[in-house]
Amino acid sequence: MRGLIARRLLLLIPMVWLVATLTFVVVAAAPGSYADTVDHPGLTVEQREALRTRYGLDQPVHRQYLRWLGSIVTGDLGMSFATREPVGRLLARALPPTLLLGTAALLLDFILGILVAVAAARHPRGWFDRTSTFFSLVIVGLPSFWVAGLTVLVFGVLLGWFPASHMHSVGADALTPLASLADLLRHLVLPAACLGLVGAAGTARYLRSTLLDIRGERYILAARARGISDRRVLWIHTLRPALLPVVTLLGLSLPFLVSGSVVIETVFSWPGVGLALLQAAHARDIPVIMGITLIGAVAVLIGSLAADVLYAVVDPRAREDGA
Repeated sequence: MRGLIARRLLLLIPMVWLVATLTFVVVAAAPGSYADTVDHPGLTVEQREALRTRYGLDQPVHRQYLRWLGSIVTGDLGMSFATREPVGRLLARALPPTLLLGTAALLLDFILGILVAVAAARHPRGWFDRTSTFFSLVIVGLPSFWVAGLTVLVFGVLLGWFPASHMHSVGADALTPLASLADLLRHLVLPAACLGLVGAAGTARYLRSTLLDIRGERYILAARARGISDRRVLWIHTLRPALLPVVTLLGLSLPFLVSGSVVIETVFSWPGVGLALLQAAHARDIPVIMGITLIGAVAVLIGSLAADVLYAVVDPRAREDGA
């Protein structure tokens, strides 16, 4: 186990460097620059050239890259072109909303997915199994922007049950702590549901198939032969080995807590990393794009390591193989 963690951590630096370098090359190769995206009617050509010079955009790509890499080595993510704010401060402000949204969505994903899968596996090809299969396939096949837009229209505009955008209501600063928390949770419901329900549909279908496959194993048949109830066999003897792939999915989903969802955060104006990335891409704000890319790359690699560690914790045979 320790050897596995050490090897993955050693690979962390070159992998993050490779991802960041490729991202820098792609961004730099795109036509235009931040100076071209500044929309101001009184901005002259000379002033745009001055902006390029000020931010070093007039220099060759390799010099821009080396300057950026040198600042990263010292722990400086740079300054945002658009807001003149340190990228580290911007990410520190955008990460908590994304972590909150991602955590709520993941909890809904796995809790609801497991419950639906177990209920469907209890009576294969029954009415609940057929109904859940139909709706799961429909939900998984729908585009996320369409689901988010429909959710806003129905539950936010027509019914008015939940706020349709942002993280807090206007004037929320004047509310009591308990009322402020309730206001935050009301704003969290719709974006978390959009993310979590789509994930839960995939988790339920995947886990249901695994549960049905394990039901034919000899130790399951032996447990039933000893007179153990079907419910206990399903929850105790069948669910635990079936959760091994789900544990891997959980580890691979951890980067989502950091990277967020660009589509959902944009539709709901959720002030997280995804929305910040989209705004930076529109403005060609290279320091912000690169900072978010670095955070995302580290999160993906740590999530992959967490998936292996969780699998080894749940399944002792993985620990023996790793040793």
